Amino acid sequence: MSTLTIHGLKSDDIHSAIQLLTHNLINIHDTTGEFLLRLEDGRVIDTKGWDGWEWTHGIGLYGLWHYYTLTGSQDTKDIMTGWFQKQLAKGTTKNINTMSPFLTLAYLYEDTGNRTYLPWLDTWAEWLMNGLPKTKYGGFQHETYNSFNKDELWDDTLMMSALPLAKIGLTLNRPEYVEEAKRQFILHCQYLFDTSTGLFFHGWKWEEGKDGSIGHNFARARWGRGNSWLTIVLPEFVELLRLQPGDPLRQFLLGIFEAQCKALVKHQGENGMWRTLIDLPLEDGNYDEASATAGFAYGMLKGVRKGYIGKEYLEPAVKAVKAVLGKINTEGELLEVSFGTAMGPDLDFYKKIPLTSMPYGQAMAIMALGEFLRTFI
Repeated sequence: MSTLTIHGLKSDDIHSAIQLLTHNLINIHDTTGEFLLRLEDGRVIDTKGWDGWEWTHGIGLYGLWHYYTLTGSQDTKDIMTGWFQKQLAKGTTKNINTMSPFLTLAYLYEDTGNRTYLPWLDTWAEWLMNGLPKTKYGGFQHETYNSFNKDELWDDTLMMSALPLAKIGLTLNRPEYVEEAKRQFILHCQYLFDTSTGLFFHGWKWEEGKDGSIGHNFARARWGRGNSWLTIVLPEFVELLRLQPGDPLRQFLLGIFEAQCKALVKHQGENGMWRTLIDLPLEDGNYDEASATAGFAYGMLKGVRKGYIGKEYLEPAVKAVKAVLGKINTEGELLEVSFGTAMGPDLDFYKKIPLTSMPYGQAMAIMALGEFLRTFI
């Protein structure tokens, strides 16, 4: 592999960092049990280690998939197929978050032709269409392992469920899945996008108030990683569906994407990082957060490459990539990653989320670095 240098970064160094991140991704262990998810039915879900089935693993798999598409690495492919072989044999219950691995599974089905994947893609997508509880106007209710979250829309949902549904629809030639995914994108943007700042709120709940209001955005938190899901998923969705210039949905989604990127640049720190509460200062417990920073870098880099946003966003994206590289320790752990974050009742809630290594942090860094590698091509 020849060594090339762009923006002061060497391609060999980027590949080496991704290899370290991958090794750490599949070797993270919850040594204390602090981050285990204990369910009422007695099950224990390992959200931190690789031997579990949660959205954390779904994002981990998608990060690996992105690197595989770039390199054709058999080792990377073996990690993905090995995870599915083990976890599909054990199974789990269906919810918004456990749907996330099926995005990668759909791609792997196309890549491998493994027909044993088909019943899983079919059954889980049908459940999402017809079995998942819906909010008012048919939104995907953000139901998780341990919380019903009645009448709630979360900014994670498009990444965890709507994008997989669209991909499965294309893979299985079921246009009704694609149309439903489109509707979810419109509805979630309608209720979660904050037009006054250009950022996204973490959630929305339909709940009548004494003042006559029909609902609320909880703490009105413009939360870092939640926003980064949108920075990732908006360009992914437009690309996946091959929405053409002039398509109203493309114009709608990319208009929001550009508005978000414009707002994000205003809040990027001098060190290239973004904070866990994006638009609040780095004080009173608010902290820099690496997974969000990686997600923003990925989305902006992809947006520039695809022509969805202007080239002026390349500089802040590269600045973020360098910041992410600086947060990878010698063991390959991406430091300063916040743990999985439920809907907060107030802003202080977000400041108290602990920092720990997580599969999604590793994967989001892999995605950002992998997208940067495309600048060398």
